[in-house]
Amino acid sequence: MRKILSTVVVLAVMSLAYFYTFEYNSIGEIQSKIETTSDSLASEPLQMAPTILYGMVVDSFQVEEHAVKRNQSISDILLAYNVSHQTIFQLANLSKNVFDVRKIAPNKKYTVIYQEEDSFPSAKALVYEPNPEEYVVFNLKDSIKVYVEKRPVTIEEKSISGTISSSLYEEILNNGGTPELVDLVADMYGWQIDFTKIYPGDQFKVLYRERVIDGTPVGIEEIIGAELVHYNNPFLSIAFDQGDGVDYFDEEGKSLRKAFLRYPVKFTRISSRYTAKRYHPVQKRYKAHLGTDYAAPNGTPIYAAGDGVITKAQYEKYNGRNVKIRHNATYSTQYLHMSRIASGIRPGGKVKQGQLIGYVGSTGLATGPHLCYRFWKNGRQVDAMKVDLPPSEPIKEDYLSNFNRYKGFVKSKLDKIPYPESEEEVLMAGMQ
Repeated sequence: MRKILSTVVVLAVMSLAYFYTFEYNSIGEIQSKIETTSDSLASEPLQMAPTILYGMVVDSFQVEEHAVKRNQSISDILLAYNVSHQTIFQLANLSKNVFDVRKIAPNKKYTVIYQEEDSFPSAKALVYEPNPEEYVVFNLKDSIKVYVEKRPVTIEEKSISGTISSSLYEEILNNGGTPELVDLVADMYGWQIDFTKIYPGDQFKVLYRERVIDGTPVGIEEIIGAELVHYNNPFLSIAFDQGDGVDYFDEEGKSLRKAFLRYPVKFTRISSRYTAKRYHPVQKRYKAHLGTDYAAPNGTPIYAAGDGVITKAQYEKYNGRNVKIRHNATYSTQYLHMSRIASGIRPGGKVKQGQLIGYVGSTGLATGPHLCYRFWKNGRQVDAMKVDLPPSEPIKEDYLSNFNRYKGFVKSKLDKIPYPESEEEVLMAGMQ
């Protein structure tokens, strides 16, 4: 028995010794491998991620950003980076179906990607940004390529509210809105409310969708609905499409707009009104002025006052560049003294209300930039400021139930948007 016990003890000791020896050797090998791998990694340089700009790797290039100067062309830009006239000519021809290089505009951003060759900069790519949502690449690196890329845009639902102290414009901007949003709200309510007579204490709330790129707002996608309280009277507006495009309707489904825009141009002042007798500043004699003159900076956009068909789009000695639109059997409008007529505007073409048709100028018999706006009713020129205009179509019977359901949905969202507290309410809350 004692002999068997001794044998067991000896075997146990040998097993423990083998185990610890094996474990020690294994740990040593593992540690040795870790150290060898670490040394190997330390000796290899770290691989940095490449720098990507406008979809191009630019690590071995230099990059400069600028804004287009007045009267600066693509030739002016590229010649400064030693691109030959022949290459610029090829580039302009290649880009015709992609982007018209003549439309490069002042103050727009452009980026030049270049290398130093023989101590001179040599452009490899030019990137022009006509708007925040897209950019044009003129690639000169290997072969000449021209293409347009669009940035990814997300649509975010937003709301804004406020109490007007001086003007709707200032209040919307003070609450985080944009001039574009102001214009949309003003156009939406243009026939219900005279914003030159806005009352301090009037309130507004707007529910809208905004286009966003990399967290930065770049434009308004659409207004969903709004409420404006004017002289304690609420004016509801619901955006709804009944097959002819989005329009805005009130609580009862009536359109908020007339068949014509109140003003076809954003103007600084009315420089001359419709009158049977006016002293003409150029002809130096009294004669009828059968239109309304809106003074505005040269190049200000002019929009079609209503849907219709173009009957004239040409240059005339006295009217300058002008466009005339026949809206229906009763109404026609004409727009005089344009600096230029918008692309695609030609006789026989159809236009929609609010469509761009030209730009303010001083062509023809004019002393300065302005729009002379003429209005015909039943073939006779009338005062556009005084004519009783027809309303747009209300909600059609086939769409009425859908509109009412959607109106309830939008109203519930608007009701959840609080109006900011007035100074008196804040003061009263502090006293309680």
